[in-house]
Amino acid sequence: MAEIDNFDAADSGASNTFPIQCSALRKNGYVVMKGHPCKIVEMSTSKTGKHGHAKVNLTGIDIFSNKKYEDMCPSTHNVDVPHIKRTEWQLLNITDGFMSLMFENGDLREDLRLPEGDLGKEIQAKFENSDDFLVTVLSAMGEECAVSVKALSSK
Repeated sequence: MAEIDNFDAADSGASNTFPIQCSALRKNGYVVMKGHPCKIVEMSTSKTGKHGHAKVNLTGIDIFSNKKYEDMCPSTHNVDVPHIKRTEWQLLNITDGFMSLMFENGDLREDLRLPEGDLGKEIQAKFENSDDFLVTVLSAMGEECAVSVKALSSK
């Protein structure tokens, strides 16, 4: 008889990114630049040079920190594209800089920090006015961040 090993945890094997040919990228799409998930804001392709590859010049904005990144790669090479997930949560409370959020199926989470800057101030102001609204949360490559708010539509 074979001995049965007991595994405490297993990874699903799902990757945070997937490869795509650089020439297939489009403006307003997403790409990983210097290890950061970025939205492509500008892109241009140069003509084939004496070494035989057209180059793609990419400019992207980090979806979490809004930092600008630039990169250049041959059009035939593969680049990583992040798996982006967008969810909307209703804000219930703000405690010590963390938001209490509820998903449409009733799931609760209290581990998301109130964003800094104008968005954080807008969320705080709407909460203090007792407005009902949804917080859009973007998740990619193991990071999550609130990126926008919208009014809660009454059913």
